[in-house]
Amino acid sequence: MSQPIVSVIIPTKNSSRTLEECLSSIKSQSYSAIELIVVDNFSTDNTLSIAKKYTQHVYSKGPERSPQRNYGVSKAEGTYIAIIDSDMNLSPKVIEQAVAEMKKNVTLAGIVIPEESFGDGFWAQCKRLERSFYVGVPYMEAARFFKRSDYLHLGGYDKTMVSGEDWDLSQRMESIGSLGRTKAYIYHNEGHISLWQSVRKKFYYAEKFTKYKDSNETVDNISPQTSIIGRYALFFSKPRKLFKKPLLGIGMLFMKTCEFCFGAAGYIKVRIQQ
Repeated sequence: MSQPIVSVIIPTKNSSRTLEECLSSIKSQSYSAIELIVVDNFSTDNTLSIAKKYTQHVYSKGPERSPQRNYGVSKAEGTYIAIIDSDMNLSPKVIEQAVAEMKKNVTLAGIVIPEESFGDGFWAQCKRLERSFYVGVPYMEAARFFKRSDYLHLGGYDKTMVSGEDWDLSQRMESIGSLGRTKAYIYHNEGHISLWQSVRKKFYYAEKFTKYKDSNETVDNISPQTSIIGRYALFFSKPRKLFKKPLLGIGMLFMKTCEFCFGAAGYIKVRIQQ
């Protein structure tokens, strides 16, 4: 019996630093029936040349990752789709386990693939520690693997969202079925990040967060997702883990506090301008 095809969609924009490892990890999956689709947002580096080494399905689309992902799915032929970012590496059994979960339980509408960060330098290690608290926390994780028919039925990602779109789609998927999960991990390549880069990124996405928040005000997840107190409660619920390496734990809390401050500033700025 032939395997169902899985279409893996990767949106890119100047992704040459991480794309090779990402695509290599997809090509190295234990599951063989994979269609690889790259949708590039008009990169100015060598992203396109890297992508074309791995697949003939390379397209151009912008202006943000939600339209890119939806366009990729429109070109896909798979029974299932996996949405992977260009700075992610898949452990070898991710796709195999996701397909197995979908086959085992026909009521599933999506599969959550747990994530672990890695990178160089102190702040990347702080980010790795932070993300480790989110594994297995339903309101913090989002599904990345779906039946293509369900994705198309729900309209895919909201193309007007730049921030929170992963949570938004995952929550809409839960209206038609439950979410499963793999044991295999995605590894998120943070690179060498600085504190300034981290807070600037948070400010940018917070500016775009109003669309997600306004569209999901009745969803139970919205409160814990946006609660600063709730996030700190999550961190301090595992004090041994948080302070196993005291300097790292304190650094992570400082980084997160700075991100919250810049995020709040970005969110308030948009609300004032509306």
